[in-house]
Amino acid sequence: MIDVDTRLLRSFATVAEEGQLTRAAERLFISQPALTKQIRQLEGQLGVELFTRSRAGMALTPAGKALSDRVQGVLATWDAALRDTRAAVSRASHVLRVGFVASAANEATPEIIGGFARRRPGWRVELRQIDWSDPTAGLADGQVDVALVRLPFPGQDTLRVRELLTEPRWVALSAEHPLAALDEIPFRRLWDEPCVATPPESGWWRDYWLATEERGGHPVRIGAVARNPDEWLAAIAYGHGVSLTPESSARFYPRPGVAYRPVSGVSPSSMGVAWAPASDHDAVVRDFVDACVRAAPRG
Repeated sequence: MIDVDTRLLRSFATVAEEGQLTRAAERLFISQPALTKQIRQLEGQLGVELFTRSRAGMALTPAGKALSDRVQGVLATWDAALRDTRAAVSRASHVLRVGFVASAANEATPEIIGGFARRRPGWRVELRQIDWSDPTAGLADGQVDVALVRLPFPGQDTLRVRELLTEPRWVALSAEHPLAALDEIPFRRLWDEPCVATPPESGWWRDYWLATEERGGHPVRIGAVARNPDEWLAAIAYGHGVSLTPESSARFYPRPGVAYRPVSGVSPSSMGVAWAPASDHDAVVRDFVDACVRAAPRG
């Protein structure tokens, strides 16, 4: 009997569905070389070739087709078992696991938690900060029951999402940077600046925060990569790059050596609450979502 890591099966299933490595890697929040290595590892364990590779993409071999016909059912069963197992532990302890990236729901976070506590006396919210390699804030692999997320993000179409607030995107830059002398910075003035980016595993979420589609085809220069706010702030303070960021970052992440300025000519950012479709009928998750909606800023 061969024991196969479900992570390898998930990677195989995603490549089979997408028919190419680039989009599959974005969906899985990993780099393309890492994904290629996983596929080869799975082929080595099974002793068969699963794909034929060409410039056109990745086509399933007969062996790959046979595995593809079964793998989604296997993964669905495993995901349900894992989710139920983890949920059973948290439910028994009356704990709701809430994932978030960066500043969660901004100033609304305490009100959200308070509103949930009023609906569910005796329950506790366990906030889990997830690094920027996973824009789903832990939902993608079942680490959490519900998540406070930055929109848009890869995988959003497979989850339930409610938008809670929208705010302008500002820029964080070294306080010594010449552009920090401006009260507002036109986005075009930032095009030639090196940027602090999220990890490649974050997929096109990285491109969104680099605003690649709003640069008129101008190439992006990466000066540093950060997985969390501490790494991000250090890179900016040391002058390794600038970074677009929600306006609220100026309130939540003040630091000597880092300046925040409004940016004109770039689209705003939204924040929301997300949960898995399997939790649609979970009354505890529904109560948390309702608390989020009620606490969201109006107007």
